[in-house]
Amino acid sequence: MPVSRRTFLASATAAAVVPSWSMANATRLTAEPVVAQILPDGSGITPSLGFNGGTPGPVLRVRQGDELFVNFENRTGEPSSVHWHGIRIDNAMDGVPGLTQDAVPDGEDFAYRFVAPDAGTFWYHSHSRSWKQVARGLYGPLIVEEREPPDVDADIIVIIDDWWMEQTGELRDDFDSMFHFSHGGRLGNYAKAIVSQSSVRVGDRVRLRLINTANARVFPVKIDGVQGNLVALDGMPLRTVKPIGTILLAPAQRADIVADVTGDVGFSFWTGREQYPLATIGAKGANPGPRTSPIGPLPPNTVATTSGDADMHVTLRMQGGAMGGLHPGDDIWSFNGTSGLPETPWLHLKRGTAVRMTLVNDTSFPHGIHLHGQHFHELDGEGSLGPLRDTSLVEARESRDILCVFSNPGKWLLHCHTLGHAATGMETWVEVG
Repeated sequence: MPVSRRTFLASATAAAVVPSWSMANATRLTAEPVVAQILPDGSGITPSLGFNGGTPGPVLRVRQGDELFVNFENRTGEPSSVHWHGIRIDNAMDGVPGLTQDAVPDGEDFAYRFVAPDAGTFWYHSHSRSWKQVARGLYGPLIVEEREPPDVDADIIVIIDDWWMEQTGELRDDFDSMFHFSHGGRLGNYAKAIVSQSSVRVGDRVRLRLINTANARVFPVKIDGVQGNLVALDGMPLRTVKPIGTILLAPAQRADIVADVTGDVGFSFWTGREQYPLATIGAKGANPGPRTSPIGPLPPNTVATTSGDADMHVTLRMQGGAMGGLHPGDDIWSFNGTSGLPETPWLHLKRGTAVRMTLVNDTSFPHGIHLHGQHFHELDGEGSLGPLRDTSLVEARESRDILCVFSNPGKWLLHCHTLGHAATGMETWVEVG
């Protein structure tokens, strides 16, 4: 029987659960129906979609500069594709139906092959009917190791997600809900973190790779039981590390932390009413030789950048949605008054062009704006270069400036990563030649 969101949140999180998934470095990804234990053990199971028999899919782990070859087998019953989120790869491998490839029909395969140029924390996910297929579990972590990785005792992946569920464990079958599309997206009534390791020792130095795979929820993540630094955002190392505080992760954003364990490592987020537990990695025993060296920056990735000067300045306005003037039909959201993917690019740029974009959110909801195939600097209020990212969160009725040197040629999607918003109009594209 359906229950209220508030009641379900309270009852579903009574016991902490730390599941894991396949760690095999696959060269084959089979998208198929799976059954998942999303709720705590002893609760109902969840019919889902997944890769290679599970959700999340297997960890894909390669070394920086290595080539990754994956044969994608679609057995979902509907068209699908795979997008390699945050990876600056050849445009033909980006996985966007209608822009870089045709969707892979059910029962057919597609060969993805690319070199991973940047070390960092990335992920892969469906990019066909993604508001539904990602919500049902078609995603997994993609880890590109540094040529000289930091000295840690454990490298732990932390996938954070939420689900809109019945108490029985079944996903609610309202993926095409007009309410979800026109408001804040498909916000779940149950959330947790899926971690790749269930225990650590006090004194261990650990790398925590946080990935927000949710369709719509922005997670303000708090981490207890560690002392250390934030070292990377969206796979890109910070020039100056920062002490760990609350880490705000919009859908698709990532964060890397290197820290020393002081006790049970707990992950939680603020719901607006209470601190909601996501997962706990238990501390068992003590490291006999804890590290005392300072936690410094990771090796930088080589990304085209500029001193701050731009060749052009453009504005991207987010419009529409509930309380924002709905567009007719399915076109609920728009960029600069245009809903959906236009036939011609919003920008046609020469390779190496530095573009300053002012992202203006004229709506009543936050939007995480994701640019495929490139990374950009977020700019502070004075225009100074901030961290490199591939997804930038713009809160309701606010704006943010970013600066991107478009160095990777091709047709690149630019869209809101609240996936229901992209599906109903908030997307465009840029061509770099």
